[in-house]
Amino acid sequence: MPHRGRKQDMIRAAIVGCGLIGAKRAKTPPKSSADIQIVAVCDVDESRAQALARQLPAADASTDWRTTVGRSDVDLVFVATVHDMLAPIAAEAAGAGKHVLIEKPGARSKAELAPVREAARRTGALVRVGFNHRYHRAFRKAREVFESGVLGEMMFIRGRYGHGGRPGYDKEWRAVREKSGGGELVDQGMHLIDLARWFLGDFSEVKAFTGTYFWDMPVEDNAFLLLRTPRGQVASLHATWTEWKNLFSFEISGRNAKLEISGLGGSYGTERLALYRMLPEMGPPETTIWEYPMADDSWQQEVAEFVTDIRLNRQPSPGLAEAEAALDIVETIYRESLRDHHQ
Repeated sequence: MPHRGRKQDMIRAAIVGCGLIGAKRAKTPPKSSADIQIVAVCDVDESRAQALARQLPAADASTDWRTTVGRSDVDLVFVATVHDMLAPIAAEAAGAGKHVLIEKPGARSKAELAPVREAARRTGALVRVGFNHRYHRAFRKAREVFESGVLGEMMFIRGRYGHGGRPGYDKEWRAVREKSGGGELVDQGMHLIDLARWFLGDFSEVKAFTGTYFWDMPVEDNAFLLLRTPRGQVASLHATWTEWKNLFSFEISGRNAKLEISGLGGSYGTERLALYRMLPEMGPPETTIWEYPMADDSWQQEVAEFVTDIRLNRQPSPGLAEAEAALDIVETIYRESLRDHHQ
């Protein structure tokens, strides 16, 4: 059974997958050493695992993920592998009674998450899925404004997210459908879908076009989505690997006001939130701007909330339900695209 943890107990964690995201996870436990400690890291590339372990004072390196997630001194497992291994490793960890943070998309398909859900149900392990964009400063503030009711009745969302790849991008694992589960839609598109659901709720209608315009790869480099809720609210989303200047833009429009989040820091530009409030006479809105030029702390905030989930034995959100809902939309789009291709 998972370690429930008394308040003073340290949570001991393992990282499986020591690439870019695994290395980020190694650097982002909550500040207090009384919260969490990385005791094991694992990667198929032994040198990469050893390199990450050297950066951590108490971590062992391994290439055997099954042994790593089964260790008796591990309470929590971060799964940061390529997509085809996310769900199998998470299911094994949850089955061993370990709490799990799976990086998005969580799996290549909704069905792959079923064993994870069953293992967690059986042992009581808690599972969080890494939709870390919810924890960016601009989105934390946007959620606070949204929940205040100032926007009024919701109308629609517009979201755009993209980068331009790099030389050889079409030869990397993301271009191999068997490993990735798809292209840009299941990559950055998953963040857009999750954020849209966070503010509008479930979508009952899904329309989309996918295309491969630039990269020589069998998966899409662009996805254009129109999602509609049962109440008629619409999310218009575009995820792209052909954005030559990295871009993030997310607009949340209500009858009385609009929120606009732009930038994610770094190459995406300074993170910024704007609130535009309609005046009785309409015309130019009353405008409030928040800017966040400091370093991104979304990874730390996400892990800190998971620590709280574990302390309180509280079901995480976003968790398996949110990943399943987003993957359901992705799979619907892929099925439609495949059908259109064969017609």
